Formats: sequence, structure tokens, C-alpha cells
Amino acid sequence: MDKPFGQLEASSDFAVLLDTRTYTPLPDDWLIGITDVVDSTTAIARGHYKDVNYVGASAIAALGNALGNFDFPFVFRGDGAAFALDPGVKETAISVLRRVAGYARDQLKLNLRIGLVAVKDIRAAGRDVKVAHFAASEAATYAMFAGGGLNWADREIKAGNYALLPCAEYATPDLRGLTCEWAPIPTQRGDILSLLVEPKDTRSEAFTLLARRLLAALGAEDGSSRPVPDDVVISKDAEDYLGGKGWADVVLNSDYRRYDDVLRLTLDCTPEQIERVEALLTSAKERGEVYFGLHRQSHALMTCLVPIGARGSHLHFLDGMGGGYTAAASRLEAQKNPSATLN
Repeated sequence: MDKPFGQLEASSDFAVLLDTRTYTPLPDDWLIGITDVVDSTTAIARGHYKDVNYVGASAIAALGNALGNFDFPFVFRGDGAAFALDPGVKETAISVLRRVAGYARDQLKLNLRIGLVAVKDIRAAGRDVKVAHFAASEAATYAMFAGGGLNWADREIKAGNYALLPCAEYATPDLRGLTCEWAPIPTQRGDILSLLVEPKDTRSEAFTLLARRLLAALGAEDGSSRPVPDDVVISKDAEDYLGGKGWADVVLNSDYRRYDDVLRLTLDCTPEQIERVEALLTSAKERGEVYFGLHRQSHALMTCLVPIGARGSHLHFLDGMGGGYTAAASRLEAQKNPSATLN
């Protein structure tokens, strides 16, 4: 990149970022990190959905705390995360990731898969990694990824390539600022929808047009299906923790829509909206344009990252309480390979 990721111009229009031709390629020597909880479906079925989301976001928190900033591109994926790092921090990143996996193993009894892949290896395999900035608010910016590289890296690490081992002896990672203490958020319109849509061709204009139709049909652009309600009253202590920010900033800074090789949405929808969108997606799948997975549940979950020293830039990661992204991913993978199981 010609300039650091943190200096890339950000768009406040999410629909604009569905045209991935505007994204900036990462340098060849940068690293892509992937984490995910192994067999998260079973953990969620046992009621450990908060732990799964907490561990899913833990690598982001620990890396940012170790590096002293959160300027690197990252995305929360429910039971894991993906991120891009400058090669100069490789050794720090390896140490942090091994500690996080050890924490998941020893404190939460979860097996967190971790791995790092060089961008040049991804390009050699015919994929790419490009990034963009989405400005959710004046204080909160999220990374978007395109090019198919994250999905390729995820598959490779799950196959045992580029994987890292957890630390042998427990060493506490720095997870300051990461919390999931908010109560689950109930639907106000019918269902909390977790939706994943993956284009078969990452450069397809047809996918861009379809995704924009989906956002309009679901009310994701006008805010009507945003799962975090506007009318929540929080205590003075909570406001102080958020750096003097109120609930309105929590609403704005929530990542209910994102793109990371997959359109990833957590929305509060009516049954009619979901049926309409499922029909649109089924037609697109039959045309050979996309794979998709969706899951309905009664509540959304929010895992919060309030950076130490920059509390005003707090971020709020959303998923469905029923293991929304994990369940949707299982359905998406079943479309791609009916005989496969997601782990």
C-alpha cells in the first residue's frame, strides 16, 4: 500500500463498498491471520454462545493491546476473526495468538484454531486480499476485505497448513477493553436474522447489484432493521466506561453489516422481509451467482471492544444469540458441498 491502512479514505456509505473494485490491495509481504473456534456448533448448543463470541473477538483485542493501537485491518466473524498485519510485527503476533489460544483452551475449554498466511502465498494460489474502510460513525471505522483471500486462508488453516500451536504453558493475554456484559438484545420486529452471502465470482457486478437489492429489502441501509435499539438507557458508569459516550454511539458503532469476502449481516427483520430475501437468494443461487446461509433467532449478542486510552472509539461486534453466523456458515458450506461438515 502507498500509505498505512489507517490513512486510507473511509466511506460512510456501505452500499458503495459492495463494489470491490475500489478496494486497495495489500502488499505481498503482509500477513493474513485467521482464528476460529473448532466445533463452535457444539459449544453453542451447550449454551456457551457468549464464550464463543468472546473468544472470537479475543485475538483482535489482544493484538491491538500488544501493538498499542487498532489501526490494522480486522473483522469479527462470530466464532473467530480475520486480520491483516505488517510483517514487522510477525513475532509479536505469533506470541499473542498462541497466548490467546492457550487462554481459550485453559480458561474457557474451547479449541481456538489460529494461523498466519503471507499475502504472496494467497496471490500465488490465484486469490487476492484487498481492503477498504467503512466509517460507521465519526469515531468508529471497520475494515472490509475482498479478493477471495480470506476464504482461501481460512480453508488452508483448517486443513492444517499455516497453523500455529497454542502456547504449551498458560500465559495470560492482554484482553483489556473486551467485554460481553450487555444482556442479549431481543428482536422488535420478528426475528434476528444472521445472513451470509458469498459470491462465486468475487469480481461479479451481478453480486454487487444483488447485494444492494438485499440491503434495500432488509432495511439495512435506512437503519430500520438495525438490531441495536435506539431507546436504551444506560448508567453513568457505563457512559464513563465508553469514554463519556452514550447509548446513541453504541448504536452507531455496531457492526451489523460487513463484507469480508462474504456479505455478513445481523439484522432485526420481519418474517416477510426474510421470506422475500430468501426467495431472491434462492434464485441467485440457481443462476450460479452465490452461495448463502441464514439463521433466525430471538436475540442478538453484542461483544464490545473499548480500547484502553481511546474509549471514544469503542466498537461493538454483533452476532445472533443462537450462534447465528456459525449456523449460517454451516448452511452456506452445505450448499457448496452437501457431504461436508463445518468444523
